[in-house]
Amino acid sequence: MTLGPQTRITIPKPDDWHLHLRDEALMRAVLPSTTRCFGRAIVMPNLKPPVVTAAQARAYRDRIRKALPRGVNFTPLMTAYLTDTTDPDDLTRGFEDGTFTAAKLYPAGATTNSELGVTDLQIIAPIFEKLERIGMPLLIHGEMADPSIDMFDRESVFIDRVLFPLRRSFPELKVVMEHITTLKAAQYIAAESQNGTLAATITPHHMWFNRNALFEDGISPHHFCLPVLKREADRQALIQMATSGARMFFAGTDSAPHLRTSKEAAHGNGGCFSAPQAVAMYAQIFEEAGALDRLADFLSLNGAAFYNLPINAATLTLEKLDTPTAPLKPILTEDGAELIALPSTRPLFWRVCEQEPS
Repeated sequence: MTLGPQTRITIPKPDDWHLHLRDEALMRAVLPSTTRCFGRAIVMPNLKPPVVTAAQARAYRDRIRKALPRGVNFTPLMTAYLTDTTDPDDLTRGFEDGTFTAAKLYPAGATTNSELGVTDLQIIAPIFEKLERIGMPLLIHGEMADPSIDMFDRESVFIDRVLFPLRRSFPELKVVMEHITTLKAAQYIAAESQNGTLAATITPHHMWFNRNALFEDGISPHHFCLPVLKREADRQALIQMATSGARMFFAGTDSAPHLRTSKEAAHGNGGCFSAPQAVAMYAQIFEEAGALDRLADFLSLNGAAFYNLPINAATLTLEKLDTPTAPLKPILTEDGAELIALPSTRPLFWRVCEQEPS
């Protein structure tokens, strides 16, 4: 990291290791919010229909590339949506030819568009064996979908019932537990990642809010995400791990855009559209923790090392302002539908400086 005047920092251009871009008009509306700040992103496959095969992934990647703003250098890294009937040979070919970067495990019913996810891990044990053998990372939405389990306990129960036995059975399998939210998950990742095969992404919103944000001034639908926000002790644990410089933790925004009409509804969708201010939020979190010198590790270095990718040659400059940034206006799709960026509920003093096209 380059330290200039105290109000500015320059770091290698970050990567987003967990991102929802959606598709078609919605994708075209939200993509610039990511490409402005990130050089690469792991793109989630939970479309309708999901991205299951390598051919579907290539087609989706082509649509993303076609939608890129002119002059922008951005690399979408594609993932395979695992199902009970995933073809292991197609998965292998897709990984070996560079189509797939990783495979994504959604427990069926755990989150948005996960209905076709895996119903029983034993069914796809041969897939895990294949991933372990070829070195393809497994990205996990780590929650139990059992309705008998309390919504706030689903991550912790998943660690006990699923992640422990999975990693015992496949100790060399590279695993990323995505968007961790609890003290238990943070401690588990830190304790069990010595051989470099286990890592975790952390979102800005799980470090910015605790679960009280869901109920500020009534129900706050734009703070409803999956996994849901947790207790203050959990939030503090995530900050401690993210700002520690430990290589097993890196940024994944889990930016998950939904139309305003889908969020502000009786059965509102889970997901926070954090991309427009994610990097600025990360910077403020690290500054408040006295760890700005480790921001580049978390945003730009650790994830690239885990995925065996080079550090981005381009850089990003952020600055701290004397007054808070103004609330963002809604982002509009081509037909005028509104997207609401994640409300901060407290002053945000950091912003990304305007960048030259990369």
